Amino acid sequence: MKHLYELTALEQRELLARGDITAEGLTRQYLRRIAAYDQPCGLNSVAFFDPTSIRQAQQLDRRRNKEGLPLFGLPVLIKDNIDVAGLPTTAGSVVLTDNIARRDAPIVANLRKNGAVILGKTNMTEFANYVSDNMPNGFSSRGGQVRCAYKADHDPSGSSTGSAVAVSAGFCSFAVGTDTCFSIVGCANEHGVVGFKPAHGMLSGEHIVPISATMDSAGPIAKTVADAMLLYGGLRDKPVTLQPAHIKGLRLAVNIHGWEEIAPGQVDRYQALLDALQQDGATVTKVNHSWMPQQSFIHRCEFREDLERYLSNTTVRRGTLEAIIKGYKADPEVRMPYGIDILERAMVHDRAMPAYQEAMALRQTTRQALLEELQDVDACLMTGDTNVMHFAGLPSITLPLYLGEDGAPRGIILYGTDERRLLAAARVLERYCPGVPAPCLAVENGV
Repeated sequence: MKHLYELTALEQRELLARGDITAEGLTRQYLRRIAAYDQPCGLNSVAFFDPTSIRQAQQLDRRRNKEGLPLFGLPVLIKDNIDVAGLPTTAGSVVLTDNIARRDAPIVANLRKNGAVILGKTNMTEFANYVSDNMPNGFSSRGGQVRCAYKADHDPSGSSTGSAVAVSAGFCSFAVGTDTCFSIVGCANEHGVVGFKPAHGMLSGEHIVPISATMDSAGPIAKTVADAMLLYGGLRDKPVTLQPAHIKGLRLAVNIHGWEEIAPGQVDRYQALLDALQQDGATVTKVNHSWMPQQSFIHRCEFREDLERYLSNTTVRRGTLEAIIKGYKADPEVRMPYGIDILERAMVHDRAMPAYQEAMALRQTTRQALLEELQDVDACLMTGDTNVMHFAGLPSITLPLYLGEDGAPRGIILYGTDERRLLAAARVLERYCPGVPAPCLAVENGV
């Protein structure tokens, strides 16, 4: 018989609905598991616990009418750049430790409205990996280093590291991350879980520490596509409904840009997957989408203004990027061990720059070209090096594919022009992906 933490969120929800388990019991099990394995195994995925989580669960258990709460009793961990009332929102930075959220971000309020238990917050790469080019993935001056549950020395990727590790290690029913460029889908890819970045603008970005309003999006990290859809529905306060999708007639594209640079073993896995899909009736075509370097320039021009807009609604002592930089330099060895070159570059860029206007115009033409090129495609498989989906604000999703010979997970990243078609395609492709086993956590031997 499976342990509760091994079950999908949908399976847990069935047990909760039948009364086989309680929201309080499930919450306590996760808290015990985190205490037993997160720090003892060196994973360092959880930043803060919500001291009200048990009380939240007890209040849910006492409700007479539990119908209409799709997330009833399911414990969720939230990335530490998203406001949760009463908890710090530090974005991993020691200079924001005084930022105690006065209200929930709208997406968190939606989770509560839909019956979720807010368990706490996860560690992340500092300022969503927007401090220094030299900063390791998963590191922050406030939280330290997050490590992969499968392999301690594996690059944990992106900035939603703590959220992805927490799901892979069985510390929550699912978690919330944010993604500007591969922070959800990239992290999910490295930790054997499903990560979904919605189309830009589908979820509120209010009360979330930003990088770029043009590119940022929160999104779910979960064990399965169905679980990710369940959490996504809670985040937007509207269930995700899909038309049934079948392998016969499924239209896929493969982005061949950079195909020649992929490791041979990975190519073999991709090819085996594509062969199986085509054999069962899917149509596969080819596209060529390269990397769009203009995306980083948009980030640089938007960051200071967007960050200061967020800070203006807080009570932090350092309410400007200039003040934050001074805060780092007040104790450089502790606060900025890898430098702050990205923050310093952002000080001299803004939206008034002609090059910013040109990059935004290119984004619009690129988006329109993709909408036309992929209008008959349900999902596009990313193989080589491209960020075009993030540049254009398109939805993307990661599916676990297999466990590599090095002991680290490998996945596939899909993107498309329509969320519902992409998610439906992902549900179909998920059946063709062998997936990865859960990591084996052993305190006495390390991870």
